[in-house]
Amino acid sequence: MSDATPSHLQGYIDTWWQAVGDLADLADSLTDEDWSRPTDLPGWDVRAVLSHVAHLEGVLGGAPREHAEVGELEHVRGPMGQFTEIGVLTRRDTPPSEIVAQIRSYAAARHDDLVADPPTDPAAKAPGLFGAIGWDTARLLRNRPLDVWMHEQDVRRAVGRPGGLDSLGAEHATTYLLESLGYVLAKRAGAAPGTTVVAHVEGSTPAAYGVAEDGRGHRLDTPPATSTVSLRMGRETFIRLAGGRGVVDPAEVMIEGDIPLGEKVVAHLAVTP
Repeated sequence: MSDATPSHLQGYIDTWWQAVGDLADLADSLTDEDWSRPTDLPGWDVRAVLSHVAHLEGVLGGAPREHAEVGELEHVRGPMGQFTEIGVLTRRDTPPSEIVAQIRSYAAARHDDLVADPPTDPAAKAPGLFGAIGWDTARLLRNRPLDVWMHEQDVRRAVGRPGGLDSLGAEHATTYLLESLGYVLAKRAGAAPGTTVVAHVEGSTPAAYGVAEDGRGHRLDTPPATSTVSLRMGRETFIRLAGGRGVVDPAEVMIEGDIPLGEKVVAHLAVTP
């Protein structure tokens, strides 16, 4: 790490780099049948998920720009959905081994660039497309390990190979997604000022949020002795809920305190598109 590189930015880079390696190793071990198995993401099988990752790593790793006519697809919504579908369409006939090789090579090229010219300003405009949509360097670096690790889990669920829940990517994704709990409590669940929620997610430090007098959710430094709502669940359950992945059995979440409010919070936890 460069002396001028903020430690949190380097942490994002290290976590992304490990997540890419974990995903590529998993992909290398898949059978031909595994590549066509459907995932929790509407319209996407395992091939589509891995093609999407290859595309985005290529965008950031200096690959030539890809073009495809997306057309009208039921699972594609909005400009970002149109964009993320491009890599899926351009790799419809690409051998699986080549898709994995692209993930590795594009990510390696970007990693080399980040090592040679480490980021020093979190607020600097992100490169290319991501900067054009308003992202800064910190947001881009923080989102890549989340995206890659979430897609590793998409693949694992699709092929029945659970794992990877104690990695750097797992901790990063859980911590990141827990930060939306205040918004979910205050805005989506419509909780009144003074309401508090504590989420106990297996493997992570309890996260506590409250609703301020202005109606906004905010992080509490210390969980209250008694909260309005307490949620307890495993890490995979939380990730699926926050990621909007499939249907989760309500029995996998223990709600204490205000049960109706807790159910409303759980029902609105999905914060990723």
